[in-house]
Amino acid sequence: MASGFENMSMGRIGRSLALLLVSALAACAHQPVPSGGTTAARSVQPAADAPAIPTESAYGSYLAGSLAQREHDYAAAADYLERSLLQDPNNLELMRRTFLLRLGEGDFKRADELARRIAAVDPRAGLPALALLVQQLKSGDTAGAAAAADHLPQDGLLRFSTPLVVAWTKAGQHDEKGALAGLDRFDKLRGFEQLKLFHLALIDDYLGDVDGASRTYKKIIESPDHLNWRTVDMAGTFFERHERVPEAKALYERFLKENPDSSDLVQPSLARVAAGKVPPAPVVSVQDGLAEAMFDIAALLNQRDTQDLSLLYARLALELKPKHPLALFLAAEIAEGEQRLTEALATYRAIDPASAFAWSARLREAEVLDELDRVDEAASELRAMAAERPSAAQPLIALGDMLRARNRFAEAVTAYNGAVARLSPEARYWSLFYSRGIALERSGDWPRAEADFLHALELQPDQPLVLNYLGYSWIERREHLDHALKMVERAVELRPNDGYIVDSLGWAYYQLGSYPQATQYLERAIELLPEDPTINDHLGDVYWRTGRTAEARYQWRRALQFQPEADQVKIIDAKLDKGLTAAPGALAPGVTSSGG
Repeated sequence: MASGFENMSMGRIGRSLALLLVSALAACAHQPVPSGGTTAARSVQPAADAPAIPTESAYGSYLAGSLAQREHDYAAAADYLERSLLQDPNNLELMRRTFLLRLGEGDFKRADELARRIAAVDPRAGLPALALLVQQLKSGDTAGAAAAADHLPQDGLLRFSTPLVVAWTKAGQHDEKGALAGLDRFDKLRGFEQLKLFHLALIDDYLGDVDGASRTYKKIIESPDHLNWRTVDMAGTFFERHERVPEAKALYERFLKENPDSSDLVQPSLARVAAGKVPPAPVVSVQDGLAEAMFDIAALLNQRDTQDLSLLYARLALELKPKHPLALFLAAEIAEGEQRLTEALATYRAIDPASAFAWSARLREAEVLDELDRVDEAASELRAMAAERPSAAQPLIALGDMLRARNRFAEAVTAYNGAVARLSPEARYWSLFYSRGIALERSGDWPRAEADFLHALELQPDQPLVLNYLGYSWIERREHLDHALKMVERAVELRPNDGYIVDSLGWAYYQLGSYPQATQYLERAIELLPEDPTINDHLGDVYWRTGRTAEARYQWRRALQFQPEADQVKIIDAKLDKGLTAAPGALAPGVTSSGG
């Protein structure tokens, strides 16, 4: 189904999956209905300055809070649970849930109050203890924070973060031996060698052990593991600050060579080196160091099943270092994934324009503006970015993708033309020609569209999306039928579980009058994408042609249930009224059911 790919945004940055703030947290694995005070034998009184919220049924507030949480309105969820907590002040699990929600929305004032109440009952409650430790550091009590770190749990939710908290709080006391002992706790965990080395280098640098930091950074960058920009950035700025500019430059250039699409990250560093400017140290206090640690744990947890925890650690990082660019980026990304778009936009915009991540943040801002239907603002931002960097193609690719998704195909072609003019014809740019080909085809310029699809295949000869779109288009146009059918069959061979491509092959057989094969593939496509209106419509058509008229009408009605495009609604209504009339062209001479 060629149309299944028309709105694919080839230039978009991948977005994160949704989070549920409580469900993955072991401390709150049980979600009891408020019990009227019987849950905890130990009394926990509400804080004197707790929010003044009208009283109502504890059970009703709990249900309302749970509903708000499911709808990702965490501030409202926390407010409702606060109401329930006023009615059931002894419910420890309810306090924990409310604490986590307040922490997740970044309300540290209220989260701190709740953490103290929880700690009074359960001193080993992990995240509340960690939040209180963060507040100790912020108040300047480094000794108290170091002492508190010694009592943090080393299992459960904090098993990955406690080694870093101990290490950095000991570093804050200039206890190098204690800091190293804290990091050594990672030796009991598999897969944490690089994280341990990274923070060892940061701590050595913070404590003034230049030789130690240098040895550790060299060990990291000489590792066979793939380098990430965060490590390169920290190591490179270390070399720059210690008059080893050639090493820094070589490291930046190596990363750019290995990651050619990351020029927006690397170029500011290379420009700084060329200008002879010296960057500031990334860690000048124990707060800075612990913020880096909290972000690294957030990044580690930024996965499907633990993204709730990822957000909490990002909030801890931002409490310690409010302008931490990567923590802001992560928090914005999570908000965007949850469709809290206004919050996401504000958070992306909070990233320092001087940061290496500001360019990527601006691309994401434009994406969020588009999702908010503020298309003209998004287009204006992308055009401004393209003007600022005359060699950068990404803003124009993003602009083309956005306009194409909005069916503004002629404007999309113009944007893609500008991007093509800025790029060399490399294999990794196949998607740009594919995207422009779609926009051209939908604009009615088939010769140029066909040329772009063919060029995309020259760059990536076995690319299933291009094979599918071009092969399907040729079949619809009754051109190159033998070759076209083989192309779509090859696309299915490469992606047998892609419902859209399987549908394309089924519909191609339908167009050629080969109904048994069409039925086989369209039924398979329905198994893969049962709620796609177009596939249901296609299957209805082939059922009608094979005399299964009742099943055909059933599939057409299903298609209407799944909100097809307005023009398709009229066509399907007409089929439900009168059925199908003229059949598509019969199988062309020289084309067999197998495509041979």
